[in-house]
Amino acid sequence: MIESNVIGNKIKQVRERQEMSVEELAVSSQTSVELIDQLESGALIPSLTPLLKIARSLGVRLGTFLDDIPQTGPVVVRSGQSENIIRFSGNTPESRNSTLDFFSLGSNKQDRHMEPFVIDVHPSNSKECKLSSHEGEEFIYILTGNIEVCYGKEKYSLTSGDSIYYDSIVPHYVYASGNDDAKILAVVYTPA
Repeated sequence: MIESNVIGNKIKQVRERQEMSVEELAVSSQTSVELIDQLESGALIPSLTPLLKIARSLGVRLGTFLDDIPQTGPVVVRSGQSENIIRFSGNTPESRNSTLDFFSLGSNKQDRHMEPFVIDVHPSNSKECKLSSHEGEEFIYILTGNIEVCYGKEKYSLTSGDSIYYDSIVPHYVYASGNDDAKILAVVYTPA
């Protein structure tokens, strides 16, 4: 089991509160029963695309899986003090290791429409573009390191100080190029 199964527990809580079976959630989110079972049990680190599909199927925003106590006022996160660290596997469906460590900058902000994160992007053995898509938009600003963004049939090489803003409905994939970690600021918007 992954050291902290925050996301899996939240998925299960929301699903059960809505009296939805794992099978019904799999069908409505266009994922698999096995994926949902593995996420809920903590046996699998999720990738962002299926997690967005699951959130949409449950009628909640992505942040619902990250929040504890919603706040109506501003949320302040001091340098290096993000309490919510979520690990994602990138787009490797069977991954047990994190290639993306998300540090939430907006957790607990009630009724938000954006999800801001600082993300540590770890190099992957595979540099293959494993494209996926979801509704919304993404903005990425490279803080340190080198990032490759596969976007449709194009590939963009970005380094510290560069940014990219794109429609996430177009298949895309983000990874650290080279052998070193990279750090990015990312803002993900998904329509309600």
